[in-house]
Amino acid sequence: MGIRTVGRYIVTDPKICHGQPVFRGTRILVADVLEQVASGMAFEAIIEEWRGALTKDAIAEAVKLASKALVSHAPELAVAGS
Repeated sequence: MGIRTVGRYIVTDPKICHGQPVFRGTRILVADVLEQVASGMAFEAIIEEWRGALTKDAIAEAVKLASKALVSHAPELAVAGS
């Protein structure tokens, strides 16, 4: 199985970062950027930290896809008794 397109800016490829989602044309893990967003970093600061390899649109897509994944898998993630 080769490269799979997850979104306009996000892909998976078993040959890159063990198939984890990355931003197209980079080895920047989507999970790392989502952690930066969750910690409160501004998109501009994230872009600067990755030396301009990302765009606001790419980061926004990652957040949107993560939100959709959370909503669709919420029942599986719910802790029993909560």
